[in-house]
Amino acid sequence: MKKTVYSSDHSGTRGLPRFGLMISYLAEARHLAWQLTVRDIKALYRQSFLGLGWAFIMPVANSVVWIFLQVTGIIRIESTGMSYPLFAFSGALLWSVFMESLQAPLTMTTNAKSMLSKVSFPYEAILLSGIYQTIFNGLIKVILILAVFISFGIYPGINLLLFPLAFLSLILMGTAIGLFLTPVGMLYTDVGRSIPIILQLLMYTTPVVFPIPSRGWISVFFHYNPLTQVFMPCRDWLTGTATIYMNGFLVVTGAMILLLLFSWMVYRLVMPVIVERMNA
Repeated sequence: MKKTVYSSDHSGTRGLPRFGLMISYLAEARHLAWQLTVRDIKALYRQSFLGLGWAFIMPVANSVVWIFLQVTGIIRIESTGMSYPLFAFSGALLWSVFMESLQAPLTMTTNAKSMLSKVSFPYEAILLSGIYQTIFNGLIKVILILAVFISFGIYPGINLLLFPLAFLSLILMGTAIGLFLTPVGMLYTDVGRSIPIILQLLMYTTPVVFPIPSRGWISVFFHYNPLTQVFMPCRDWLTGTATIYMNGFLVVTGAMILLLLFSWMVYRLVMPVIVERMNA
């Protein structure tokens, strides 16, 4: 009698995964990733009174706090080049897109533990589903930002056409870093618990809710922060203005592509081992 053996190992080889094979798994995972995305989005908003509003309630609340601190004079904000409420509002929503993209790989993989231990499927479906959901929620926030800008009489110029590049680069950056941390995060829960704390600290070293200081060592740190190189073009192009960070944007984006490929390879190497440990 013919025997059929099912295995949770999708690497195709016990050695280093071949890049072409990884691409084939990515293509194979697209349909399942879309199904997982639709399922998760429906489950998230099905029994929610505010529905899609939860996609931006937290970043809006965060920006309101900073606007209150600035209006009451508790903190003094240097010139931002636009109305500070718009600056803080757009910064908080764009930062939330980065946060979601960074947390998505570990969150999605952790939530799929039971499925991974029972069903054999390409691991890339989990990662793609997280990216799809981040893009979906991010687009809602971008539409809201544009609507607020237009209501204040600010109409984006021709540079708005470049915004999708920065938007995708922001998600790429978060995904690359998040995927790099995922294998360790699957083994040690401390990683997942520490990510929100680290992100909160990073927000204060990136021009999210206040501009880059005009002088001092902190100004130098802000300027050379890799997050600034992507975040500033994202905001600049969203408002339709030119950016002075084009070179940095290209360098950091290229580095994040390399980090994503490396992290993806490591993820594919270690996931079969982690799944075997879950089944043990």
